[in-house]
Amino acid sequence: MQNTLVIYKPDCMGQKHVGAVLSRFENAGFTVVGCKMMQLTLELLRKHYSHVADKPFYPEIEEFMSSRPVIVMALRGEGIVAKVRDLLGPTDSRKADKGTIRGDFGTEMMKNVVHASDSDENAAIELNRFFKAEELFEV
Repeated sequence: MQNTLVIYKPDCMGQKHVGAVLSRFENAGFTVVGCKMMQLTLELLRKHYSHVADKPFYPEIEEFMSSRPVIVMALRGEGIVAKVRDLLGPTDSRKADKGTIRGDFGTEMMKNVVHASDSDENAAIELNRFFKAEELFEV
């Protein structure tokens, strides 16, 4: 079993889609092993998005992701990184098929409902960034 990180983004929170998105993850057989609401600080966002921090669009990401509290969640399941990303659909919600989370709830590239780790390696890094070891549970 593997773990991955998902972040319910500000658009998901504002449009009250958290329950619907969580239901899709649970219906897919994933288990919630960590969950908390938090306001993302600029320092945390710079670490999390360090791979694009030098891009001209980065300030827009920072502004959007810090615009309201988000929910960060650790999910567990077999092959979970790839399976969560399949459920989400492509990053650009406008290209996501209906029936995927982003296709049903997203509106654009950045307002795409949920961030999800893109590899097992990044999942481990991201989980450590957002959760202390004692905040993740065996259930």
